[in-house]
Amino acid sequence: MDGVILTPLKQIYNPKGDIFHAMKKTDVGFCEFGEAYFSTIKCGDIKGWKKHSEMTLNIIVIAGEIEFVVYDENSKDFYSVKLSQDNYQRLTVAAGLWMAFRGASEENMLLNIASIEHNPSEAINIDLSEINYEW
Repeated sequence: MDGVILTPLKQIYNPKGDIFHAMKKTDVGFCEFGEAYFSTIKCGDIKGWKKHSEMTLNIIVIAGEIEFVVYDENSKDFYSVKLSQDNYQRLTVAAGLWMAFRGASEENMLLNIASIEHNPSEAINIDLSEINYEW
């Protein structure tokens, strides 16, 4: 889908503790840094739909498993992916696309490296029922 990039990330295993890469400024998908934040979601719960008008999202699942769904209202296409430590990748979502996500295990946490600082007036939230997707 145009505006969505899935980037495999490097994991370095160490007997004293592993390293999980997230993002470098030279990576495809990096456009600017605004803020980084963590978000949790409970198993079976769904957050969304949300569409940013300016913010590019760079999402990495650091604990558990989370299913992401991106919707392009112009093409009517959906893009879905489940991310976890077993499928350790970064999901980049451009501004202008709708996104929702669902917790798929008991403890779920993501990191978003956002292109701009949080600004509630640059995003639109709608009820899950407004975009028909079979979870």
